[in-house]
Amino acid sequence: MKALIKTIVLPALVLIGMSTQVSAQTKRSNSKTVTTTTTKRTSAIAKKTTNNRVSSSNVTYKKPTKKVVSVRTVPNKTVVKHNGQNYYYGNNKYYTQSRGRYIAIAPKVGFRIKTLPVNYTRISYNTRNYYNSQGIFYVQINNEYEVVDPEVGTVVYELPEDYEKVTIDGQTYYEYANILYEKVQVDGTRAYEVVGIIDME
Repeated sequence: MKALIKTIVLPALVLIGMSTQVSAQTKRSNSKTVTTTTTKRTSAIAKKTTNNRVSSSNVTYKKPTKKVVSVRTVPNKTVVKHNGQNYYYGNNKYYTQSRGRYIAIAPKVGFRIKTLPVNYTRISYNTRNYYNSQGIFYVQINNEYEVVDPEVGTVVYELPEDYEKVTIDGQTYYEYANILYEKVQVDGTRAYEVVGIIDME
């Protein structure tokens, strides 16, 4: 089965001395090309930090503990080695193995694979091309794909099912794999814009 590929192009515009941000995007679907423009206020994170990295001590999760998803088997799994450790890919998820069970994880920055997961989305922002699958961003390096943190301003239209709601200084954001998103509207469609990265302490 061929992978489903969507293309999103987001040229960045920088407005100096203004508190709003304008992003234009071109979304290609079959033979149609639709261009939309969205104006939104600057995130509270962008106002308070210079590099958009947020200490985990400043982040409050709505649920104090995250549910650990584990399974006994991963059908048709592929073994991926990273830093001397085995990871397992199957059912569009990554797993580690512990005590005979497979625990679902989000791969960390620097993790590399030779083939992209199925149903990825291609996103172009500034001068960088990303491949997003299940909330994980990859860039192509030679013949491999490496997990990276996306640039602030990158927009996605879906979050993984197991995203979490967090608050920072009283404002609600969405988090997955330490990436912070803010809900925005793009041409009347709900979307999520990357506004920061959580630094784990």
